[in-house]
Amino acid sequence: MAVTVQNVINQLSKTAEPIEDTVDRLEFGKAEIEVTGIVTAFMATHRIIQTTIESGANLLLTHEGTFYRHKGSISMLESDPVYQQKKQLVEQSRLAIYRLHDTIHRYSPDGITRALVRILDWEEAVDEHLTTSTVVDLPPIQLKDLAAHLKEKLRLPFVRFMGDTSMRCRRAGIFVGYRGGGDSVIPVMQAKDLDLAIIGEGPEWETPEYIRDAICQGKNKALIVIGHAESEKPGMELLAGNLQACFPTVPVQFIDEEALFRMV
Repeated sequence: MAVTVQNVINQLSKTAEPIEDTVDRLEFGKAEIEVTGIVTAFMATHRIIQTTIESGANLLLTHEGTFYRHKGSISMLESDPVYQQKKQLVEQSRLAIYRLHDTIHRYSPDGITRALVRILDWEEAVDEHLTTSTVVDLPPIQLKDLAAHLKEKLRLPFVRFMGDTSMRCRRAGIFVGYRGGGDSVIPVMQAKDLDLAIIGEGPEWETPEYIRDAICQGKNKALIVIGHAESEKPGMELLAGNLQACFPTVPVQFIDEEALFRMV
């Protein structure tokens, strides 16, 4: 039996409660078309779209929006040449692009966070899954060694950190994506007695400044910033394997993008 785009969408939302005002939607393409191949990615960049088309796949599942904003109108981009060229590429290829953001975060536990915990080999260390974070209880480990572990497992050229490199960390909170803001992190740091927050990203004047003050006051607190994409793409990679098991006759693959920034 042929697999359609709608079949895939139905599978993706099978274990999540309906969400009002969601950003999840079919950005391009038609729900009734037959799927020849599926690609998952953190973001539908121009290169990812090109690679998807070249692979013969006609359904791209992206976690973040294709056109540079979380939600709302993109009318400001209509005359922009970068937007126009990217849109033309998609339309001419008849590629279907579905954004999977809110639903995967509503899996129980959160599908993005779960994948990050898994790739870090911390599944047995999970103490509690919260709405926007996961708390892990680790064997005591120095901050410098924990940072090295993150770099190795996530294949990162660098991470940013705050804190004494010899500080021994035990309780850590994991906050993926843009959940690194003060409203998300600070209450959990206090309520769950965390030594360390590991975040994707967030406003630099919020959580990092809180950690700076805590350190100045002599408190053993630390922060590691791994990057938005770096914290969330393991979830889209794990999704590819899960979808392959659900649709064994359809080729499914995760396509990674190069690191967004370089250091000088």
